[in-house]
Amino acid sequence: MKFPFKILALAASLALLAPLSAQLAAAPGEGKAAPDYFRSAPHLAVPTKAPIYAAARAGERTIAVGDYGFVIYSDDGERFVQAEVPTRAPLTSVFFLDALRGWAAGHDGTVIATVDGGKTWSVLREMRGQDQVLMAIWFADAERGLAVGQFGLALETRDGGKSWSERQLVDGEAGERHLLSIVPGRDGLLLVAAEAGTVLRSTDAGQSWKAIQTDNKGSFWAGAELADGSLLLGGMRGHLYRSTDRGEHWTHLASGTQQSLTGIAQHADGSVRAVGLAGTTLLSKDGGQSFETVVRPDRLAVTAIVPLAKGDLMFSAVGTVVRD
Repeated sequence: MKFPFKILALAASLALLAPLSAQLAAAPGEGKAAPDYFRSAPHLAVPTKAPIYAAARAGERTIAVGDYGFVIYSDDGERFVQAEVPTRAPLTSVFFLDALRGWAAGHDGTVIATVDGGKTWSVLREMRGQDQVLMAIWFADAERGLAVGQFGLALETRDGGKSWSERQLVDGEAGERHLLSIVPGRDGLLLVAAEAGTVLRSTDAGQSWKAIQTDNKGSFWAGAELADGSLLLGGMRGHLYRSTDRGEHWTHLASGTQQSLTGIAQHADGSVRAVGLAGTTLLSKDGGQSFETVVRPDRLAVTAIVPLAKGDLMFSAVGTVVRD
């Protein structure tokens, strides 16, 4: 099975540590070939040791998802609880419509959902053993949703995720590229960040699409719409691009790093932070027009960022939750 570079890079980071099994709490029957082995995530003795790939806000709660079907959540950004999750598929994306309703997606074409703010989850879709890796999920409302992944895979739902249908977003080579992140914007704008510098753009909330080719040769991994309506995309080798016309045209920004970027967030004061591998942090004080580079002393491979009033929560592929 071939995986997008982002997953391979995160897996390499995980391999630098001791086996994850050392972090799992001993439990009766754990490790035995029980029939329901794949129907529940392993229990973690320390929830903050879960390797995390993505995170989101649900009202005042922070929810993070990652390897082995791990989902952890916190109401204060300090104490985390492991959620009940009926899968061990790696989860690569999470999206919340409001404080209660959310969805997560990942390997094996898996989509799970919650209606209680991330405490408990149910499986909506699972294609175990098939070559399907979903990298991002997004919902316009309680019924209409989109999930995208490797080799141009795009799934639509119009019933809240109970059923899904495949569709081709765009024709040609662009329609076969890995689709790595969904970036929603205002007034029906929706972007899908893809490999080889491709951006798929919709102005009608995903009804129709066209491919925008930037001069970036690498994959875009993450993006965000900022308060002024401008857009940022970041990805492999530190490439950072900005658009001021709703994604029609993109300008390369100097990032000062060749480390890949995994997350972008804007704070209440308008400042912007981008995070990435090897402890990379980019800071902007002018609303994302320019950035300065800071390298964390611990050089953690940060995979997700969630801005809070008391400081950013940053999650690592190596199983550490960082607050800064």
